[in-house]
Amino acid sequence: MFNKILIANRGEIACRVIRSARRMGIATVAVHSEADRGALHVELADEAVCIGPASARESYLVAEKIIAACKATGAQAVHPGYGFLSENEGFCEALEREGIVFIGPKRHAIAAMGDKIASKKLAAEAGVSTIPGWNDPIESPERAVEIARGIGYPVMIKASAGGGGKGLRVAFNDAEAHEGFASCRNEARNAFNDDRVFIEKFVEEPRHIEIQVLGDAHGNVVYLNERECSIQRRHQKVIEEAPSPFIDPDTRRAMGEQAVRLARAVQYQSAGTVEFVVGRDKSFYFLEMNTRLQVEHPVTEMITGLDLVEQMIRVAAGEPLAITQADVKLDGWAMEARICAEDPARGFLPSVGRLVRYRPPVQSDSVRVDTGVIEGGEVSMHYDSMVAKLICHGATRDEAIARLRDALDAFCIRGPNQNIAFVSAVLGHERFASGQFTTAFIAEEYPDGYDPAAAAFEDEALLVAVAASVHQRYIERASRIVGQMPGHEYRISPDAVVRLRGVAHRVHVENDGDHHGVLIDGTRHRLVSDWRVSDPVYRGELDGRAFTLQVERIGLRYRLQHRGVRVDAEVMSPRAAELLARMPVKAAPDLSRFLLSPMPGLLREVAVTAGQAVKAGERLAVIEAMKMENILRAERDGVVEQVSAAQGDSLAVDQVILVFAQG
Repeated sequence: MFNKILIANRGEIACRVIRSARRMGIATVAVHSEADRGALHVELADEAVCIGPASARESYLVAEKIIAACKATGAQAVHPGYGFLSENEGFCEALEREGIVFIGPKRHAIAAMGDKIASKKLAAEAGVSTIPGWNDPIESPERAVEIARGIGYPVMIKASAGGGGKGLRVAFNDAEAHEGFASCRNEARNAFNDDRVFIEKFVEEPRHIEIQVLGDAHGNVVYLNERECSIQRRHQKVIEEAPSPFIDPDTRRAMGEQAVRLARAVQYQSAGTVEFVVGRDKSFYFLEMNTRLQVEHPVTEMITGLDLVEQMIRVAAGEPLAITQADVKLDGWAMEARICAEDPARGFLPSVGRLVRYRPPVQSDSVRVDTGVIEGGEVSMHYDSMVAKLICHGATRDEAIARLRDALDAFCIRGPNQNIAFVSAVLGHERFASGQFTTAFIAEEYPDGYDPAAAAFEDEALLVAVAASVHQRYIERASRIVGQMPGHEYRISPDAVVRLRGVAHRVHVENDGDHHGVLIDGTRHRLVSDWRVSDPVYRGELDGRAFTLQVERIGLRYRLQHRGVRVDAEVMSPRAAELLARMPVKAAPDLSRFLLSPMPGLLREVAVTAGQAVKAGERLAVIEAMKMENILRAERDGVVEQVSAAQGDSLAVDQVILVFAQG
């Protein structure tokens, strides 16, 4: 067994590997960019080496710097995590030359499966079901359109070396095929230094289901059940679960056996994932094989009881698998939510900034948080948007969903925008709960994103009661701070008006310490909570039902978040409410003349010039943020009056890019 390993990654996956290595008694070395000098993975590791500037191209993607760090620290092996160099055949080969073990598959397997074109041919030869398509590199957008017509729309345009949603577009017509080809090539060239693109049939009403495999150097290969990964947006997974609510035992066995067959064909040694697209008739087709650990591996660990990082380390050290296929368990249900720094209300655009407050839910045997951040840390535009993964286990799927929603209600993040409310809303959606969904679920149900401030309440009485209770606690604290003269104490009125989104509710609160009798519009409720001012998480019971809710005071309002809904509650005296109703409403400023940057990022392209007439839908600019290209288009016809930003500029949110002429 190794004495010391280096983790060639950052963030939550680096922390995840460090935890398993420490439990195994193995010393760890972290590498980090200058931007990550104070990161959690650097703090957790036994040693740390700085390998360059913030840009991944100058640090985490430079194999020579990783190898130099191994030599300087005496690390015997490298765990690559996922992303970066995890599926880089050249990196694996370079480690071999230096006598350093790669904790992952051998380079021949990476070469065979890392190229999507070659992997489809190999899968077909191994007897694995494959999707119809054009498996050779395509040289031009015109040729892409021609091929797409021959296959029949819709088609998927994919970069051969793509992954993580980068270098992938779905086209439903010639125009989308032409533009999608160009975008795929650009993203693939920037992210993977390989711009080859191919096309395959897009299976309608598809589900994305993958099989986890594990192989060793002694010819043993097992599959560890399936993961359902259909809840995606822009081809990036949002919620994963194991097992799938769609798969029956016979289909699971058939998919698992095909995955093992493919792994054997490439002599696979390590943890890997064979991804399938599954039609509504449960026919399944090979998509790709990821020759690395997957982001969603914790759900497999929860239902099997295995530590996949430990298994990878043991296999890399030459040990045989300690389990056979008959030993693989399927215990209960596990579900994972990716907590990302993004703004669902603005089309899921990336968000960056300091984590002013970061308080994950309490962990237990059934609640797990994998993260690479700490309170006060920075979410940077240079790296992936994922802040943490929240994983919950239950005896049944319904129990796993309920536990995950409760944990989301307790997950407090202040600073960058994040998707906690959106994920909770998805979990509460009737279609998700039924298990009858496809990879188009988010696009169909949330085509314009998700705004928690506009979402419907699940329990309005709960929000009103908590707002009134919180207001009383703040007033009680204020009266204690200023002091009271005996006989002249400030009397807190039991009567108030709580306004939620402009709707007023008359409330009477009978306060008895941690117990409140709350009368809301004439209906009596019983609220019990030991919440104290400054705690962002409010736990209690309303009419005997336990709940968790987040509270934040913003000016004179109380921002409450619960079950995917966010509301700013105004609590005031009945007289103040009467006067407020007479106040005029201020109109919002007209910003229609400006093209504003919807996110922080790098301005890759300005596609228009001053004086140019543009049509609705026309391409105006391209912004790159968190390794993804975002195309900004004209909302209506107009004339460009001024170009206010130049290609190569680093943009802030709402920075002006273009100004349009009036009229």
